[in-house]
Amino acid sequence: MRRLAATLLATAASAFAMGSAHAAYPDKPVRIVVGFSAGGTTDVIARIMAKELTESLGQSFVVENKPGAGSNIATDQVQRATPDGYTLLFVAVTSAINQTLYKNVTFDLTKDFTPVALGAKVPNILVVNPQVPVKSVQELVDYAKKNPGKLAFASSGSGTSIHMAGELFKMQAGIDVLHVPYKGSSPAITDLIGGQVQFMFDNMPSAWPHVQSGKLRALAVTTAERSKSAPDVPTMKEAGYANFDVSSWFGLIAPAGTPPDVVNKLNAAMQKALDKPEVQLSFEKLGAVGVKTTPAEFGQFIKSEVEGWAPVIKASGATVD
Repeated sequence: MRRLAATLLATAASAFAMGSAHAAYPDKPVRIVVGFSAGGTTDVIARIMAKELTESLGQSFVVENKPGAGSNIATDQVQRATPDGYTLLFVAVTSAINQTLYKNVTFDLTKDFTPVALGAKVPNILVVNPQVPVKSVQELVDYAKKNPGKLAFASSGSGTSIHMAGELFKMQAGIDVLHVPYKGSSPAITDLIGGQVQFMFDNMPSAWPHVQSGKLRALAVTTAERSKSAPDVPTMKEAGYANFDVSSWFGLIAPAGTPPDVVNKLNAAMQKALDKPEVQLSFEKLGAVGVKTTPAEFGQFIKSEVEGWAPVIKASGATVD
């Protein structure tokens, strides 16, 4: 009986200690890993949320950029991290696409991670270098058909929504153009402005400032409705592509097995941040829209994205070893 009582006491003490540790979360800096270069949309939104989490939870949330393999390097790193809430991934639609696009992907987005919260959705926008003699989607298609194999479109990496939007456009328009992947939107935009590539389906936040400055020309947004940030830019649907509806999304996930109380604490802090007028204004300037979810809702959303992108990728014929 004394031995049993001691065991029960030890177990209770251990459970209390674990509960106390989780209640104190975070008691040291937290890493938010981003699978793309600094300056891209994922990075920009991640830094906005990291600042808010830092202020809300009283510890530093530090963004760490780990670009490469269409964000798979970062995703794999976080998958293998200790599930204690101190290594998180700011995930994008890219990872849902990569499940089908990559032949040897090392993770299962729906099983190897714990969803925390969806943070924002962003339209993509079709932009061209101003030296390309086109001012509409149809003119771009006509120009590409007159110059088969001579035009190139940039992306922030193979498997990103930016890449797949280009592949979908290529397939639906029946044009012969080359895909040139980069390690993030920032270097892709730099080469687009420089004329090394001719067009790109970029996220609104990273492309729109260059449209406003005249360095790029906007032809269409990829969402079903026009963007409030760019009301004069038509949709791809208005340009004649009825089934072209592509949005990027960004959110926070953790390694599978992360304690529920830690996940809920992070989710609550994210929801609080999305309610703040200054965050909403920052998103609006970027062309992004904040989206609030529970962890369970975000998990269902991720599952639907993985399943929804699969047939599009297979139909396009795109694949990455």
